[in-house]
Amino acid sequence: MQKFRANLMVCAGTGCVACNALKVKKSLSDEIGKRRLQDEVQIVLTGCNGFCANGPIMSVQPDGIFYQKLKPEDIPIIVEEHLLKGRPVEKFMFREPESKTAVPKMNDIPFFKLQVLRALRNKGMIDPENIEDYISRDGYQAAAKALLELTPEETIKIVKDSGIRGRGGAGFPTGLKWEFCSKVISSSKYILCNGDEGDPGAFMDRSIMEADPHVVLEGMIIAGKAIGATKGYIYVRAEYPLAVKRLQLAIDQAKETGLLGENILDSGFSLDIEIYLGAGAFVCGEETALMRSLEGKRGMPRPRPPFPAVKGLWDKPTVLNNVETFANIPQIILNGAEWFRQLGTEKSTGTKVFVLTGAMNNIGLIEVPMGIPLKTIMYDIGGGISKGRKFKAVQGRHGRHKLYGERGEILSRVHRGRILRQMPSLQSGDAGDVRQIDRYNRGKRKGKRHRASPRPFA
Repeated sequence: MQKFRANLMVCAGTGCVACNALKVKKSLSDEIGKRRLQDEVQIVLTGCNGFCANGPIMSVQPDGIFYQKLKPEDIPIIVEEHLLKGRPVEKFMFREPESKTAVPKMNDIPFFKLQVLRALRNKGMIDPENIEDYISRDGYQAAAKALLELTPEETIKIVKDSGIRGRGGAGFPTGLKWEFCSKVISSSKYILCNGDEGDPGAFMDRSIMEADPHVVLEGMIIAGKAIGATKGYIYVRAEYPLAVKRLQLAIDQAKETGLLGENILDSGFSLDIEIYLGAGAFVCGEETALMRSLEGKRGMPRPRPPFPAVKGLWDKPTVLNNVETFANIPQIILNGAEWFRQLGTEKSTGTKVFVLTGAMNNIGLIEVPMGIPLKTIMYDIGGGISKGRKFKAVQGRHGRHKLYGERGEILSRVHRGRILRQMPSLQSGDAGDVRQIDRYNRGKRKGKRHRASPRPFA
């Protein structure tokens, strides 16, 4: 394998591609060729780096130098100064908002420094379209362990002991779900991955599928072996064309290398995985509605019990997990349950991927330990409210009537009722982000009247 003195990791996630990242990459290729550096410098298109509002983004490895908001015309300067003369260019670096001091290294930027990467451990570090990159970072080692060293019962015990809960929102213990399905006797079982991410402004699953598609496949292989499934589906909305492209390429590569399909790694276990494109219906994010959609029926939830672990897709035992859940499984199998439990809380172990949106200084994708204070996310990682505005409240997406104040406390019924009446859009149960509060405050200062809303609580 050829070694390079510098690897230019150019973010090619959906956000950066929309900001002309591919033109930046072309400019890099042209300039490196002109300078005859192609044998010394390698350009790698990665998945989402996470710092989405600052794209196009490039990190120079192994030094970890971070450049942001690049344009094609900036590239000759970087190649001349950094790659030829060894002088990183401050002009394109991240700067501290208050001191305006340049921060050369990515890991020293607060947005990255305070994160703990588990599900996103490969983000910005590999070419998602190259299986060799994934394998070089312990890829498919956990699948090999689960297939060749562990029994299904041992795999399920590790997952149960880790305490991981479903990352799609319901929070049901993953190991318990696998155990229920494994005990059902059936001629066929199914393993499903829910990539139907319909929440407004959310792109956690999309980013994982774009940046690290093989980790999703590896998690599904481990789960399939544990429950005895031989067929899997990844349900992805058609609005994610880049994710679909990279997932399909990952499936093809895994089959070619014997890591998917018949008799994986000569273990005697076979698993075939297909991608199913959803039409974008929000309701199909619910597991039984998703299964009906896969069957070619109208995507509508059905009553439970029976639960999908007993009677799911085509009335066969089925396990459905979220993209992020599957992305955590390989590391749990490799490193053990206690390793995973080191982060998080007693009842919610590990980390969680979040999207920061709204009127914040740092917008993007983050991964932090469960139980982290809201204030740390908003101010230390998110950089605080834009334009120096004061934070009033935030509503959690899955906590319909929970409104949190600036110290992270749940606001009283009277206090939150007053805020909700002032901002009707917060009652929908959606993100209720900082932008809605800012709109209200700006209108109030200008003397605008706001439409009254119905009482939010009975």
